Amino acid sequence: MLAEIITIGDELLIGQVIDTNSAFISQTLNSIGASIYQITSVQDDRAHLLQAFKDAESRVDIIIITGGLGPTKDDITKKTIAEYFDDTLVRDASVTKNIEDIWKKYVRQTLLQVNKDQALVPSTATVLMNELGTAPGMWLDKGDKTFVSLPGVPFEMKKLLVSKVIPKLKDKYKFPYILHKTLLTYGLGESTLAKRIEAWEDALPSTVKLAYMPNLGSVRLRLSSKGENQKEVEQNIEEQIQKVLPLIEDAFVGFEDEAKSLEVIIANRLTKLGKTLAIAESCTGGNVAEQFTQNAGASSYFNGGVVTYATESKIKVLGVPKKLIEKHSVVSAEVVEAMAKNVRDLFNADYGVATTGNAGPSKGDSDVEVGTVFIAVASKDAVVSEAFMLGSARKRVIKKAVNKALEMLEKEILKN
Repeated sequence: MLAEIITIGDELLIGQVIDTNSAFISQTLNSIGASIYQITSVQDDRAHLLQAFKDAESRVDIIIITGGLGPTKDDITKKTIAEYFDDTLVRDASVTKNIEDIWKKYVRQTLLQVNKDQALVPSTATVLMNELGTAPGMWLDKGDKTFVSLPGVPFEMKKLLVSKVIPKLKDKYKFPYILHKTLLTYGLGESTLAKRIEAWEDALPSTVKLAYMPNLGSVRLRLSSKGENQKEVEQNIEEQIQKVLPLIEDAFVGFEDEAKSLEVIIANRLTKLGKTLAIAESCTGGNVAEQFTQNAGASSYFNGGVVTYATESKIKVLGVPKKLIEKHSVVSAEVVEAMAKNVRDLFNADYGVATTGNAGPSKGDSDVEVGTVFIAVASKDAVVSEAFMLGSARKRVIKKAVNKALEMLEKEILKN
């Protein structure tokens, strides 16, 4: 069963608004077995919309449209849908009452005619009542094809999609079972990983598809399969996972559906072990700590952190000996190890992580090359450090350094 998403609005095409609706719609439809064939963004233009509707109808079964349902003149979606279906707009009494109720409860301004006209819908449409706003959703059948028009406001669209659209789609269509399983790997580049699993990939059955999703320092491997028999689909995926895991055991950290990122995996392990963490950062400027504190529950394992950006702060806050810095420079293995050990002691934590380096674009208090970063992890038993050359683009250097710090911490936790 194929579906297409059409998002409408000039604001999307000029980059003024980011299209988050398509991601949510795709995930939701995929969860019931619908495959997204295409996502199309179009401007508020009658001819463009009509062509987009025609093209979508020619290639998919389900067309989900968002946007262009507002009260202003540039919102032309309803009129264009009515024209496409050779239909006329009629005033829906239930939508009119919903609009009036919203005005009585929440709006102090006069109810204008343009607001009342949001109750106009194609005469053949099934109204999907929007309890959160004034623009209703609309369901229209054209033979065996389904058109659904939803408001562009994300929270209104989500409520309508989940509570109204999905149940109706399930009643109308028989969907296959779709399963995606995503493996998270860190520390291997995409090409290196692909070379390592090449023979396994070449032997994949036609029912299982593999996709590589690389990011800085990490690669996600997504295995997908679909079919009428859920048990067979799950078995196909599981068999391939068991074959590939031994090939990537040094880079594999978990499954995306169980934990969205390495920092979440680390957080779960620290919490389970009853261990704590402290972080001292220089070149990464607090970005390592942010990976943990942006997630709920960090207080159960994250004791604290410091950004000792200036050389003097490393001395005064962390107690790194001045002579050590003078001897080895502020960007060195000796200094980053001292930072990791001292921040661990400062916050009475089980693990201490530290970063120091030169992210560029110019050299700072050290003569090391731009892109040089030292990272250390200290535990009660030992301290380990590594040196990295991460390039010359400042933002990429910082992001890569954050990923490397997480990788090193994960490895040290697994040792204990």
